[in-house]
Amino acid sequence: IVIVFVDDLGYADIGPFGATKQKTPNLDRMSDEGMRLTSFYAAPVCSVSRAQLLTGCYGARVSVPGVFGPASKNGLHPNELTIAERLRELGYATMCVGKWHLGDQPEFLPTRQGFDHYFGIPYSNDMQRRSTDSGKNVVPLLRDDKVIELLSDEDQSRIVERSTEEAVDFIRRNRERPFFLYMPHTAVHTPIWPGEMFRGKSSNGRFGDWVEEVDWSVGRILDTLRESKLDQRTLVVFTSDNGPWLVKGPDGGSALPLRGGKGSTWEGGVRVPTLAWWPGKIAPSSRCDAVAGTIDLLPTTVAIAGGETPAGQSVIDGRDLTPLLLGKTDKSPRDAHFYFAGYNIQAVRQGPWKLAIATQPESMGTATREDAGKNPRLYNLDDDIGEQTDVSDNHPDLVTKLRSLIDAMQTEIGGTEPTARRPAGEVTEPKMLYPSEPPRPRAPGRNGRAPVGPPQPNSTPITPERLARLRVGDRVPGESAPRVAAKPLEISCTVATAARDGIVLAHGGNAVGYAIHLRKGKLLFEIRNGTKLDQVAADFPNSENPVNITASLDPEGKLRLKVGDQPESIGSGTPLSRQPQEALCVGMDDMIPVSNYSDNGSFAGRVENLRITTR
Repeated sequence: IVIVFVDDLGYADIGPFGATKQKTPNLDRMSDEGMRLTSFYAAPVCSVSRAQLLTGCYGARVSVPGVFGPASKNGLHPNELTIAERLRELGYATMCVGKWHLGDQPEFLPTRQGFDHYFGIPYSNDMQRRSTDSGKNVVPLLRDDKVIELLSDEDQSRIVERSTEEAVDFIRRNRERPFFLYMPHTAVHTPIWPGEMFRGKSSNGRFGDWVEEVDWSVGRILDTLRESKLDQRTLVVFTSDNGPWLVKGPDGGSALPLRGGKGSTWEGGVRVPTLAWWPGKIAPSSRCDAVAGTIDLLPTTVAIAGGETPAGQSVIDGRDLTPLLLGKTDKSPRDAHFYFAGYNIQAVRQGPWKLAIATQPESMGTATREDAGKNPRLYNLDDDIGEQTDVSDNHPDLVTKLRSLIDAMQTEIGGTEPTARRPAGEVTEPKMLYPSEPPRPRAPGRNGRAPVGPPQPNSTPITPERLARLRVGDRVPGESAPRVAAKPLEISCTVATAARDGIVLAHGGNAVGYAIHLRKGKLLFEIRNGTKLDQVAADFPNSENPVNITASLDPEGKLRLKVGDQPESIGSGTPLSRQPQEALCVGMDDMIPVSNYSDNGSFAGRVENLRITTR
């Protein structure tokens, strides 16, 4: 069993799904000899997508909602059973080659999650830190659980080549026994570093060059299987972790004809180009339009290997795709597919119907278009793959039915009070894998990273005067937002609304952030640090008259919320562990949400005179 998992590859970035500027002859042949899966889903961003593939569960179920950074205290819990662990129990040799991104602490590495061996970069290739030895910005290259090299940007130009050599060697060494090769490529995530043989070869710049190198890598693996006479005994799945990073322009790829990209729950953010190849088993040039996804790969591979999910084991969300792959059915094994942003469900798909209940950004780092603010919205993806026409008014019964599915799953594993969520792994004193300096600020867009830390020399922090002029729908980019990390803070503004639900403001995401929002007539002030969400609540007047509100976290760790002339509400909280990378939004939350909002649409009212101060 081989799973090739590319990073940030869009729906239209390979030949079988419409690419023309970059050539992918090996993937074209793989498609001709196998199956295209046209409704195959991953997740909006890196870590959660990998957790879903390896555990067969939505990220929310295993408490992996977004992205882990270097030296994060959290990772995939060691008690979670991965594909590798289940297959190793059945006698399989196992290896992971490439980007892990499920925690870089020793407790979370691949060799603790069922893999006999590991070779790769443990997180995204843009998460460099400055080495105290060389002074260069680097990422670590690991073999098993040891750092063997520190790679500068230029060193990354050999990462696909070296990873392919490792994969081919693993196949050859284990040709006499069953094996599982999991190959989550570093490519084609920014920064883009195609190998020397591929630079300038495509008609789509360095992005196209790197896609062509990935195609070469797949060709080497398939050729090795053929040469070893293993082709008719091997299932190979090729897919991507999320859609293209559209804000990267020519470095970001394409999801056309789908709408949206990476970081979004529009189809372009999570529906990914997928091929399945198994000569003699999967019919050549076949196509599967049924809803499937990465969460289905665990039960599928275990079934193919002759195993079963043991009774009494933890719940998984995926289902066995073998009948689809072998052409025995054209029906999805799952009743519905849920689109999560962090711990919140933003949409559900059942058959051709997709119901969106939350405002969705087009992609990571982009604003939200006006038509995404109306909720709920219903799309028929068979007729409208680009999600342009909302038909919810024509199908009220269907809206009600799909909304009930969302409510049930949200109660189970979503929001702040789930009934069936399992914990993430956690260490008390996480450490960098190599001697390095603390993160340094970066100019917007460099190496694909949002700014971290103090304002950049070439960015302008928002002034109190500009902050006070913000209105509903305005957003302040992360590099210019107030600096709130590790500090007491106070937020004040005037709010006028008759609504009982809605977002007043939000800054951050599901890693760190804060938000003020209405839920069923209660005003909540919340501060998030990972899975910990501190909150304080107060009644909000049922009136359209302007109300002054003040929310603060004082130096003693008290959360305070005052609404108009009411008595102050008090709770306890913890300062933000780091500066949020996402934008400060007024009247919305345009990225992965800070909290479990009851209404993610545009705020129905006014927010004025905003003031944010720290001590």
